[in-house]
Amino acid sequence: MLKRTESEAEPPPPERPVGEIVHELVEEGKAYALAELAVVKAIVDAKTRALILPAALFCIAFIVALAAVTALSVGVVMALAKFVGPLAAGAIGLLLFAAIAGGLGWYAVERVKRAL
Repeated sequence: MLKRTESEAEPPPPERPVGEIVHELVEEGKAYALAELAVVKAIVDAKTRALILPAALFCIAFIVALAAVTALSVGVVMALAKFVGPLAAGAIGLLLFAAIAGGLGWYAVERVKRAL
């Protein structure tokens, strides 16, 4: 016959009150939520640090592109001014670049409509 070990001979520990178990569960839940929040904060911080330089470069590129478009429009108006006068050249340049901007805006809206 098998002999009983000491662990089998010991009586089971007394049951804990439900309030104590619930309190322990709440505390562990809080600790888990705080740990998850710390992980999310670390991920956001890492991604933010990784995107700072590209975002700054994009802003600088946008400003340079804006300057290039301005130089182009001034060049177009100055070239037209020789043929039709400065006021008419300004109006033609305005209409030309407004039409380009309107066409690009319309195309963007159509693409958004197709995507949705």
